[in-house]
Amino acid sequence: MISRFHGTYRFLSNFYPSEIFYKGMVFKTVEHAYQAAKTYSIDDRMKIANADTPGQAKRLGRKANVRSDWESVKVGVMRGLLIQKFSDVNLRKKLLATGKQELIEGNEWGDLFWGVCKGNGKNILGKLLMEIRDNETISNS
Repeated sequence: MISRFHGTYRFLSNFYPSEIFYKGMVFKTVEHAYQAAKTYSIDDRMKIANADTPGQAKRLGRKANVRSDWESVKVGVMRGLLIQKFSDVNLRKKLLATGKQELIEGNEWGDLFWGVCKGNGKNILGKLLMEIRDNETISNS
C-alpha cells in the first residue's frame, strides 16, 4: 500500500509539476487546472493559471465563483486531468510501476473526499489513480 503521495511517490500528487492543458490554457499542475475548472470566469482562471504554487492556486480556487454544476462534474474533470497527466511516458511508467498497490491520498488537512485523514475518507483521488493505472488503454500505449 502507498499511503502518502510524498517522497518517491510525490509524482502521484496533484501538486507535482506536469503541464496540463484545459480549455485553451496551460497550467503548471493538475491542481492549477482543477481549481481553474471550478469557475467559468476567464479572469479567475487566468489568476489561477498564473499562481506561483499549487497551494496558491488552491486558495484562489476557493475564492472563485464556483460553477453551479461543479459537484456533479468535479470527479469527471479530475479523471480527465489525471489521464492527461499520466499520458506523459515517464509519469505513466512510474504509475504503472506501483503495480497492484493500493494508492491512498493520506493527508492531515481533513480532506475526506479526495483522500483519507486519520483513517477516514473516500479516497477518490487514489481510486482514480488506480483506475487509470489499471486501464488497459493507458498501460498498452
